[in-house]
This record gives sequence, C-alpha cells and structure tokens, in this order.
Amino acid sequence: MDRYSPQVRAELLAMSSATIDRYLRAVKARDQIKGKSTTKASPLLRSSIKIRKATDEVEGSPGFFEGDTVAHCGPTLKGEFARTVNLTDMHIGWVFTRTERNNAHTHILGALKAGVHEIPYEVTGLDFDNGTEFLNKAVIKWAAQMEIFFTRSRPYKKNDQATIESKNNHLVRKYGFYYRYDTDEERAVLNRLWRLVNDRLNYLTPTIKP
Repeated sequence: MDRYSPQVRAELLAMSSATIDRYLRAVKARDQIKGKSTTKASPLLRSSIKIRKATDEVEGSPGFFEGDTVAHCGPTLKGEFARTVNLTDMHIGWVFTRTERNNAHTHILGALKAGVHEIPYEVTGLDFDNGTEFLNKAVIKWAAQMEIFFTRSRPYKKNDQATIESKNNHLVRKYGFYYRYDTDEERAVLNRLWRLVNDRLNYLTPTIKP
C-alpha cells in the first residue's frame, strides 16, 4: 500500500478495464509469442490476442476503433481484387476508409498507418475479426510499438463487431456498391471518393450511435 500515493490509488480505482489493458499493452508485448514467419495466423498467435465481446466495456473517450476489410470482388472471388479497410470509432463514430490493392498484410498495414496518421486524435485501440490480414506478426508488432491496444472478436460472432459491420454497409457498400475493382485507376477513384465521404460523415452528418 505504501508503494504509491493516495492520488495514484484513486486513479487506479477509477480506471476502466479497457484503460488498464491499454496501459499494460507495451509490457505484455515484450513477452509476445514468437512464431514462424507467415501471413497465416497460427493458433498460438491468435490466442495471444485478447478477445473483445459485444458486451465488453469500451473506454468512455474517443480513440477505440473497430476495423474490417470489404472485398470488391464483384460476382467472383477469382483473381486479385481491391480491399477497403474501414475503421470507426466506438465512442463518437469517426470513420476512416482506405482502399488497397489486396489484403496482403503489407497493404493492410499501410492503410492502418495512414489511418493513425490522418485521424485527428490519438488512436488508443483497434479491434478486428480473426482475418489473417490483421492477425499477423507485422500488424501486431506495429500496434505494440505504437502502444495501441489490440483486440479481436470471437470467431463467427458478428455481433462482436456490429458497429463496423453496419458501417461497411452504410459507407463502403452505399457509396462503392458491389462492383469489382481491380485496377490502379479504380482504386485511385475510390480513395478520392472516401476522402469526400469521410469528411461528409465526420464533419457534416450528426450521429446518435456510432
């Protein structure tokens, strides 16, 4: 009890569980499980990431984002096609959207870095599904270096990511439709579109719930 002051004790008691986890993220990262170099998330790598359920507490201030990718494959999954990374703040509904060439972790990481750079306040947490484009060593290491709290949803439980699933429909599909996009020109047009849509939603559209 004498290792910290009454003020520190009061702050600790007032912290939410999500805030405590975020503060401990850097320490936990030092003991991160080391796996083989592969883009496929191994069971050990996946199990090292904390699960966040739909009913879990989220910090009461902006900064914690749900994220997902949307496939622009059109009527067929054959060949290479664009993927759009979509992020939304669980507290205020701020959105960031970026289209990449495919879902290779190098492209997805580039989109996440752009999001953290362009969002006008600190990104403190990211929550994704169990896709290997997110659950890989490169993305997890980057999040740890940035001291971004990193969580994943339960497999096959879409309610755990209900907010971003809704944004996928009301943002990406509403403005980008269900067409196939697989060229540099199409991706460039989409990214010009997302900047306009993001500005409209973030600055000009009121929201009741993220």
